[in-house]
Amino acid sequence: MNNSRLIKVAALAIMIFAMAWPTTTAAATSDTGRAECLSMKSKILGKQVPYCTVLPPSYDTDKTRVFPILYFFHGLGDNEQSFVRSGGMNLTTDLWERHQLSEFLIVTPAAEASFYINSHDGHSRYEDFLLREFIPFIEHRYRIAGDRLERGVGGISMGGFGALRLAFVHPELFGSVTGQSAALIENPPQFVPDESQRSSRVDLLAAVFGSPPDRAFWDRNNPLKIARTANLGGLKIYFDCGSEDDFGFYTGAATLDKILTARHIAHEFHIYPGRHDWTYFAAHLPAVLEFHAQSFAAAARPAK
Repeated sequence: MNNSRLIKVAALAIMIFAMAWPTTTAAATSDTGRAECLSMKSKILGKQVPYCTVLPPSYDTDKTRVFPILYFFHGLGDNEQSFVRSGGMNLTTDLWERHQLSEFLIVTPAAEASFYINSHDGHSRYEDFLLREFIPFIEHRYRIAGDRLERGVGGISMGGFGALRLAFVHPELFGSVTGQSAALIENPPQFVPDESQRSSRVDLLAAVFGSPPDRAFWDRNNPLKIARTANLGGLKIYFDCGSEDDFGFYTGAATLDKILTARHIAHEFHIYPGRHDWTYFAAHLPAVLEFHAQSFAAAARPAK
């Protein structure tokens, strides 16, 4: 069964069995849109998974309208409320108020340090959760268009890694993908054997990729490797990175640009001045949102 069919079947199962239901009340409101931060129970992960949804102004006033959707992935150390509370929602609602951005939903699930993949040891099956539970749940709960061309995915840092990987592996599910300062690394990091020198981030990586990292597993999940052979012709791709990125992720971004260019795959790529922080992310978030908006608009236009 292909993933598109799987999502539809899972959505039906949610409707029939009421597998999960929100357990938290709305977090923030605005005359130009509102956000609600809720949670759903995941059988795959065996726990409640928080998420936030930013709803556009027309969502509550036009009950017959269906909307495109952007799944937006947070970075390592952040959570599902980062977009709402770190200025992302304010930027979005301001663009809506100025009529400079078309309306679509933005959904931000909590992912902890999962990198949005199934872990090497199989303990955390986050990708399975996304595909089999979360996306079907969201697209049943909200009025979503449901077409791949009106479904986008994006993210920051670890979330950029997760978004690019998920879209590259499942281009049949997404029409557009963006990554800001994505954690793109060609080779697995060499973990320090001396326990006294290990960092918490190294331990987090080890929990996902193995310790030492399994090279085959790393390559199977590395967007840079996947991009070399994946069928990406129908996917709209955007990514950017700061020229002073604290983790040097501009190197991986430049590598991805070369890979896609060599394969003649259309994409948009930028290196801008800036570091790996919310000042940089916020400065270029409007461009990211507009990229998805243009993709959604192209999908909505009738073919000539």
